[in-house]
Amino acid sequence: MPQQTETEYKEILRQYLENQSEQNLYMGEAFSRKLIEKDISPEEVISIHKSALKDVLPGLPSKVWHSFDFLIEMMIRYGLALKEHQSLVKRQEEMQLEMEVASKVQETLLKTKIPVVEGMDLGYVTVPSRTMSGDYIYFVGNDMDEAGVAVADVMGKGIPAALCMSMVKFGMDSVQHSSEGPSGVLSVINRIVEKSVNDSMFVTMMYGRYDAKSSTFSYASAGHEPALHYVASENRFVELDAKGLLLGVSPDARYEEGSVALERGDFIAIMTDGVTEARTPEGFVEKDTILEIISSVKDRPAQEMAEHVFAELDRMQGFRLQDDFSLVILKKE
Repeated sequence: MPQQTETEYKEILRQYLENQSEQNLYMGEAFSRKLIEKDISPEEVISIHKSALKDVLPGLPSKVWHSFDFLIEMMIRYGLALKEHQSLVKRQEEMQLEMEVASKVQETLLKTKIPVVEGMDLGYVTVPSRTMSGDYIYFVGNDMDEAGVAVADVMGKGIPAALCMSMVKFGMDSVQHSSEGPSGVLSVINRIVEKSVNDSMFVTMMYGRYDAKSSTFSYASAGHEPALHYVASENRFVELDAKGLLLGVSPDARYEEGSVALERGDFIAIMTDGVTEARTPEGFVEKDTILEIISSVKDRPAQEMAEHVFAELDRMQGFRLQDDFSLVILKKE
C-alpha cells in the first residue's frame, strides 16, 4: 500500500491522541472515505493502524501488538464474507427491480375489463401472494347477451409462470370472437400451451360462458378447482365439476362440458386454490367455513361479495397469503 497513506494516517492518529477534538474525528472520517475509494481492505486498515501506533506509542506491551495480528487474521475472513454478502445483496436488489418491472408489465398485459351483460352482475378479486402472480382472470364480452370468463392457475411462480400466463392470454385473445363453446375454447388454449411452454409448466383453467337469452351458464374445466353454483331456491351450493386434463399435458386432450340454468338470486363462484386451500397456523380452512363466508354475503352485489371473501380469508391467514388468491362471482340479478 502507498507510503503516503500510512504517513497521512499516522499524522491524523497523532493529532487525535494529543487533542481528541471534533476536528480530529472529522479528519478521520474524511480519511476513511479515501480508504474506501482506494479499495483498501479492513485487514489493511488495521495493519496501517498498527504501524502508525508503533511510532506514536512505541512503549506499548507486546501483547497489544499480538492482538492486532489476531485482529488482522479475523478481518481477512470478515472482509471476504462481507464482499460476498454485498455481492449477494446487489444481485437480490437487481432481481427485485427486474421483478417489479416484470410485475408492472404483467399487470398491463393481463388487464381485463368486466363486460356488461343483461341480467348478470359480475365481480372479481385477484391478489398475488408475491410480486408476480400465477393466477389469471380474463373476461370475454362481445355483446349484451353473452359473457365468458376464464380463471387460470399456473403451477409455478415468478417470471416463468408470468410468461406462461401470457401464452394463455394470447390464446384467449384468439378466441374472443369465436363461437366455440367452453370445451372448444379449452382445446384451443391447450394446444397453444402445449406447444409454447416448458414441459415442467402446467396450467389449470376453468372457462364458463353465460347466455342471457336462456339464462344458462355453460362451463368446462382443465383440471381446475370446481366452480360453485349457489341455488337460491334451495339455499345450497352445488359443485360444477367437469373432467379434463391440465393444459399443456397432451395436445389431444378433450374437455367435458356442462351447463346449468340460473334463476334469480343464483350465483356462480369460480376460484383458484388460493381460496380453497387457504391456510391458518392451525391448518387448512375448512370447506364449510369458506361456504359460510360466501353465503353470509349472498345478498350483496357481486363485487362486494368477492371483496368480502378475500378480506375474511386474508384476515384468517394473518394477512399473509400463502398462495395467489383469485375469485370471480357471476350473480343472476
